[in-house]
This record gives sequence, structure tokens and C-alpha cells, in this order.
Amino acid sequence: MPGGGSRPESAPDSGALPAPRALPLVPAPGGSRESRAARILRRSPGITMNFKRYFIRVLHRLQKGPGYTYKELLVWYCDNTNTHGPKRIIREGPKKKVIWFFLTLLFASLVFWQWGILIDTYLSYSVSSSLSIGFKTMKFPAVTVCNASPYKYSKVRHLLRELDELTEAALERILQSKHGDAISAPPLNSSETVSQWLDLKLWNQIPLVLIDESDPDYPVIIDLFETNQSDSGTRPNNSSPALSNVTSEVKKHKVAVKLCHHKDTPQCIYWNFTSAAQAVTEWYILQSTSILSKVPLQERIRMGYQPEDMILACLFGAEPCSYRNFTQIYHPDHGNCYIFNWGMDEEALISSNPGAEFGLKLILDVSQQDYIPYLTSTAGARLMLHEQKSFPFLKDQGIYAMSGTETSIGVLVDELERMGYPYSDCTMNGSDVPVKNLYNEYNTSYSIQACLRSCFQAQMFENCGCGHYLFPLPEGVNYCNNEDDPDWAYCYSSLRSSIRHRQFCIDSCKETCNDTQYKMTISMADWPSEASEDWIFHILSYERDLSTNVTLDRNGIIKLNIYFQEYNYRTISESAATTIVWLLSSLGGQFGFWMGGSVLCIIEFGEIIIDFLWITIINIISWCKGLKQKRARAQYPDTPPTVSELVEAHTNLGFQHEDTNITPRDEVPPPGALPPEPGTPPPNYDSLRVDPRAGIDSDSDAEAS
Repeated sequence: MPGGGSRPESAPDSGALPAPRALPLVPAPGGSRESRAARILRRSPGITMNFKRYFIRVLHRLQKGPGYTYKELLVWYCDNTNTHGPKRIIREGPKKKVIWFFLTLLFASLVFWQWGILIDTYLSYSVSSSLSIGFKTMKFPAVTVCNASPYKYSKVRHLLRELDELTEAALERILQSKHGDAISAPPLNSSETVSQWLDLKLWNQIPLVLIDESDPDYPVIIDLFETNQSDSGTRPNNSSPALSNVTSEVKKHKVAVKLCHHKDTPQCIYWNFTSAAQAVTEWYILQSTSILSKVPLQERIRMGYQPEDMILACLFGAEPCSYRNFTQIYHPDHGNCYIFNWGMDEEALISSNPGAEFGLKLILDVSQQDYIPYLTSTAGARLMLHEQKSFPFLKDQGIYAMSGTETSIGVLVDELERMGYPYSDCTMNGSDVPVKNLYNEYNTSYSIQACLRSCFQAQMFENCGCGHYLFPLPEGVNYCNNEDDPDWAYCYSSLRSSIRHRQFCIDSCKETCNDTQYKMTISMADWPSEASEDWIFHILSYERDLSTNVTLDRNGIIKLNIYFQEYNYRTISESAATTIVWLLSSLGGQFGFWMGGSVLCIIEFGEIIIDFLWITIINIISWCKGLKQKRARAQYPDTPPTVSELVEAHTNLGFQHEDTNITPRDEVPPPGALPPEPGTPPPNYDSLRVDPRAGIDSDSDAEAS
């Protein structure tokens, strides 16, 4: 630069290397992570070495063991434990030692015996029930009402005409046999005459028979419309089963339903009844079931009682209601049923107060003059109170309301709360039940009745190949009937009477953990009274038929009053009778009472058990090592070779082990033999074990340097 000026120090030469300076550096992205990793790598040898030394110490400690023998360990425990008794065993004289030993053993046995009883009691998971009474605004129960007759006879007469004719003829024969009269219309021995005016196709599938028990040892089975008789035993040749030749004094006839199985080995069973009325009713149900099972569902609904004809008046509290406030379902036992306050599409109704004026009032017309004569022998309405969104099983839990009466039903509510597994085998929603619920098509909640019927229907399909008419069908299954399934009645009867199948369903189904039961108090009175029946029947007839003539009478009218008897509800709940707190306190109480011990004494006992096991394992390992050394000595009868000799022999093929029994030096080798090769003995590496202490000391010296 002109003028001999010098360069400033801040601008170094481009050709010279700058002097190192401690300048602040801006770390590049990820630089801090790299420096941290470098620091960890620099420290890792020390960390690894410390862990190695700690691991070696642990191994040495495990190899060393507790340092006691069994006897020393037992004496140490008795002298230092806080449990009463063991100390006296080692500190007293010889006689007292024996006494205290047996006392300690006796009381220890009592403690373990009591502990076993307490633990078994706890594992039984017993429960205790408690009853509490509450007061709250309650939901009004769902009310299901049905007619006692499932169908109107005027609408199903054409389907049941042949069956009714057979029933009338069978009743005539039964009455003739009971009175001992001669059968003449038509004659018993004239099957051709019977077939001319009766279609015996239905009869031959499921016939009614008479069982003549004049001779109990040789009963005679008589078909009402055939001359064929069969007996269950050997009957004398001169015995005659003809009904016309037997007087009423010696006749003992029972009416039975004959059910036969025609597949494989044909066989028949006889379903006996004490009364002919029961026999005819059950036989008619089987036959009508087969006929109606082939009718489509919508047609069966049309043949039943319609809501506008059955529900004449409705009042809930102070609010009027009608048949439009009822939900219609089809029930195979009772036809069309109507449910009030089911809660499927709307919120459940609340009852504001107890008493009849705040409940549900209904006037029903059951029209019993249109009942099926041989199918329905009970007149009235079938009703049931149940929870919202639950299916009504009227055959199990329903009650009858009699025609021509006013029936008042006071309701009390019981809420059941059961404990689940392991205290009881109940279910919350049926999801853990192995039976498929066929009533899910109604969108209803789980119940044990639904499970039992679903299980029976599944077994019906499995054993009989079809489903029973009274229960919902699984997918792809058809209802049983005499034409497609001629053996279904035999199979159904056998299945229903089988204890094994019933027990299987009982074991498969579970009770619900939470349930609401409605206890009913029922009272009845004649309704309407003689003084008021004229104007009441006129009004109701006009409202239903728009007719000035009286179309209703006392035999078809029912009035219902359903209400909460009181607003108190009872809750029956289960609680665990034995808890873990009870178990621990009971165990500690027994231990403290008999031996004066505590939890710390149990820990001490556990410690000595661990030491015993530790010593035992070390002894087993030492025994195995000794056994291995004995085997090695047996393999090498002389002194075993050293490690260096074994290595040299493996790597140097010319190496020969120097035998101690070598030929003396002064012995002259045989002529022609080469002199022995001079050999240099290898260094002796007999001890290659690393001394742990030496390794530890060297490491510490290296770290110190």
C-alpha cells in the first residue's frame, strides 16, 4: 500500500491461515444434537465400565449365596423374628424347647387352617341383600292388552271347517264311549262311511285314540275312526275291544293324542290326559297350528281383533287417549295385542300422583260371541305390566280380566339390582349370552324369557328341521306343518318333555342384572250395574257402530283401572358379603391372635424362604459341577492336558505330548531308526482365568491416570 501503511489486523491475508481465536459460533441446524451425541459417546466407556463392574459384583454375590447353612439360617430366624414362640425354642431348656416347639407348630397349623377357611369364604363371592325404600316420580309401566281369542271365528271359519267337523265327530265318539252306548252314527266298523262325509287326511296325521284300561296289564288302543286296534302286551284271544260290547261299569277309557315318527325306525308315543276336554283342546291346538302356520302374517293380523273394535275408551290421568296411542304387535298366542306407553317412538309417560284418578282407564270389547269354540275356552282380556322397550310374554306373566267386571289393579314397584360376575351369573344386555335372541326383530331389550324361547326354537330347528309357530323364526327357517314336516308333532312333544334340552337352555341363558318388577293388587266388581247398564250400552254401541240399537252386552265388556297404589318404590340391591378389606383384617386377626404376628413377620418368613431356596440352588449347582468333574476324570485317567497343550495339539500337527513313561536316555534306538526330534516345550498357560479383582484394580488405576 502506498505510504508504507500496514494492513489492519481485522483483514488477514487471503493466502495465509488465520490464527485460531475463540469466536462465538452459530450452530448449524442439528449441530447441538451432534455435539450431545459426541458427549454421550465420550462418556459411554465409563458408563459401560461402571455397569460391567456392578454386574460382576452382583454375579459374585449370587455365587456366594447368603453365607449360611440351613441350621445357621434357621437359628438366626428364630432368634430375630418378631413372632412369638420361635424365640423360646432356642433360648429355653431342653424340656421347654420341646413344649414350645409343639405349641408353635400347633398354633401355626391353626393359623393356616383358619386362613384356608377365610380365603375359601372370600372366593365363594357370596352376596348380601339390602332393602331400601325411596320416593320419586316414576315412569308409568307399559301396559299390554290382548283378547283371549287370537282370531275372530267368522274370519277363520273357512280355514278350520274340516278340523271342526273332525272335532265334532270325535267328541260324539268319545261321549258314546263314556256312556257305553252303541256307536251307530256312523258305525265304528264302517270306515268307508266315515270317509264319505269326513276328510280323514288331518286325522291320519295326528289322530285321537282311546285307551281301554279295563285290564291294566293289557291296555287296548282304539282309534276313534278305524277298526284297527293294537295293544301294548299280549292280549287273550277271546278278548274283544269292541266298544259296543263293553258296559259302562267295566270301561276305563282315557283319551290320548297319538304322535308318530315315520323316519328310520317308525315308532309312536301316546300323549295321555286325565280329561277328554284337555285332550281335545291340545289336539285342536296342534292341528290349528299346522293350518295357521301356512297363512301369511298380514292375513293373520287381518283375521284378529282390530284396535278400533277392541279399545272403546281410554283415559290417562286427566288426558283423553284412544287406540291411536297404542302400539300394535302380533302375538302368536293371542293374536293382535296393543301396548300403551311402550316407549319405542316417544318418551315414557310419568305418573304425577298415586291413586286411580291418576292412572290408566280402559273400556274394552272382547266380543266373545265370535270366539273359536274349540280353540279358546277362556273369555276375557289378557293383560300384562312390564318395562318400556321389553317384549310382553303374556303366557308367563300376564293376568286375565273377566268380562262384565271393573278390574282395578294397584301397582307397587320393585327394582332389583344384582351384582355381576363373579358374584352372580347375570348379564347387563345379553351380549355375553351364547343364544341368539330372536326377539331382536322387535327392537326390545334382553330378558330371560326371550332367551329361553330363542334357545328352544334353535333346538327345534336343529332336531326337527323346522320352527314352531309360537316363536319367531331364525333366518332361512320355515314353520312346521303336517304336509311338509309330518313328524313335527312327535319331535316337538319329545323335545318339550326332554329334561336334557330344557336344562341346556337354562344353563345357556342368564338373568338380567337390573330388573323392574310390578307387584299388582287386583280387585273386581260387576260393571255396569243393573241400574246403569241400559244407557252405558246404548252410548258405547252408538260410539262404536253409530247404531241406535244395542250391539254390546255384559259378556263382552271389560273396564280396567291401572294405577300406582303408592309412590314408594323398593330397591333390592346386592352387595359383596366379603371384600378384600374384610379378608386382610380377618387374616391379620387370626395371625395376631394365635401367634402374635403382623405383616412384617410374614415378610421375615418370606425372606427366610428365599434364603433357603438360594442355598438349595447353590448346592445343586455345586453338585452338578462335581458330577461333571467326576465324568472328566473318568474320561482322562491320567493328568488331564492343560489348555496350552490342547491348543498346540489342535494347531501344530507335529506336536506330540511328552509322555512321562518315555524310554530312558541310555537306551540305544534300534538300528535303522531315526533319532527323535528335539522338541521345545511350549509355555505353560495352565491358568487363563481372569482375576476379577485384578481387572477392577487395573480399571481403577487407568481411570486415575
